[in-house]
Amino acid sequence: MLSQPFWMWGAEMGVNEYDVAIGNEAVYTKEPLRETGLLGMDLLRLGLERGKTAREALNVITSLLELHGQGGNCAYGQQGWTYHNSFLIADHKEAYVLDTADKWWVAEIVKDVRSISNNLSIRGKGDFRRESIIEHAIEQGYCKDDDDFDFAMIFSDPQIPDTFPPNTRDGCSLRMLNEGKGTITVRSMMEFLREHEVGICMHGAFQSTGSQVSWLRGEDEKSVHWFTGGTIPCLNIFKPYVFPVDEFNVLSPGPYEEINPDWFWAKHARFIKPYKRRSDKPEKREYLNKLRTIEEQLIVEVEQLVKEEKSMSEKDFVSRIKKINEDAWIQAKNMINMK
Repeated sequence: MLSQPFWMWGAEMGVNEYDVAIGNEAVYTKEPLRETGLLGMDLLRLGLERGKTAREALNVITSLLELHGQGGNCAYGQQGWTYHNSFLIADHKEAYVLDTADKWWVAEIVKDVRSISNNLSIRGKGDFRRESIIEHAIEQGYCKDDDDFDFAMIFSDPQIPDTFPPNTRDGCSLRMLNEGKGTITVRSMMEFLREHEVGICMHGAFQSTGSQVSWLRGEDEKSVHWFTGGTIPCLNIFKPYVFPVDEFNVLSPGPYEEINPDWFWAKHARFIKPYKRRSDKPEKREYLNKLRTIEEQLIVEVEQLVKEEKSMSEKDFVSRIKKINEDAWIQAKNMINMK
């Protein structure tokens, strides 16, 4: 299951049938930006297609990165926008952060809570790294010696601060996770993505075009994956999915030549334009209240079904989640007057 820009083969985020979930972010480094190579989104999809665990997906991405490199235009209709990539890679047992700079990379085992934004974030040498990366950094003049190697600090361009303050996306996301540690739920993750003070819920020229929350539950339990399937999470509702997804409301994977104006994504983007500005107008407040009421009911229904999971067959469980998913889409479409 991919949350995929319509014009490309890869995806910004997604999850596979083995409950490996991956998300990526653009980052900027001192290493050269190449016109050809694999996009970060290509690497993400390949990791999901070929990895049965988070570690396998990490190995897939790093191997392909070393072999083919990363590069190419990353924007629709905008030539020359290239960047490097950072990844969150998780399954129900373990998680990793992978930072890249051209064909160079370091990875970190997530031991507590972790977030990424549009900056390199792995300090020091990480837990794994590409062979000879420290020698490369010394040769390029990024650091003096082995003890001076600090990946995020020496590879970043522009230079990042030693610590991101809480009024930045990097600092705020990690602060929210740390404050919620031990009590983080599907609801709280959705609300984290709707944070406005530092712009995690992006409304500007660059805006959130899709959002995903994956509840990775365990080997003998069905994980539940929530996708908005539309822009800006604060003006949308998350819809639940489980594997297998053949019967669910999904599009065939891209690339597509152009946006289909009849897609929910396209109609929703047009519908919410009056609500994107920060305001507390009655009509916007009414719309938001309806969205949150619908979403809360969906979450309650899924939570109740999860409690009953062991008393039913897998087929029945999937069928009932599918029914909740269908109801979610019906209500989401009704909210934007979509026939």
